[in-house]
Amino acid sequence: MSGMLDTNILVYAVNQEGPRHEPAKAYLSDLLASPGPWYLCWAIVYEFLRVVTHPKVFASPLPWRDAWQFLEVLLGVPNVELLYESEEHAEVLEMLLESVRNPSGNLMHDCHIAALLKENGVGVLYTHDTDFRLFPFLKVIDPFE
Repeated sequence: MSGMLDTNILVYAVNQEGPRHEPAKAYLSDLLASPGPWYLCWAIVYEFLRVVTHPKVFASPLPWRDAWQFLEVLLGVPNVELLYESEEHAEVLEMLLESVRNPSGNLMHDCHIAALLKENGVGVLYTHDTDFRLFPFLKVIDPFE
């Protein structure tokens, strides 16, 4: 089932020290080998770069070039596409913010991703982040459940 890959799936796939590394790497590989299309967006790309290169997040953070090379491979897969904000983005975002009880902090990033998915007609998100279940239009698939 086509959908967007969330940052945490990508982070688990490259974090060789983490307990979810092998299952995430295998899951990502299987997804990318299937027909797709699979989606990413620049917000997820930047969040991935921020997390995997951060010395306070990982004992052995990736050098930025290694992190970027991982993304270049993903972005080069023929069935991976980038999603972009449309002219309706502000309206869709406001609607989602109003639908979520007390949106603040990290949930703002999730609202951005959810708005991007909604305006592009993508209804599936592959993530381990349970906050995305707040958006009833999204089918959240957690590969670790």
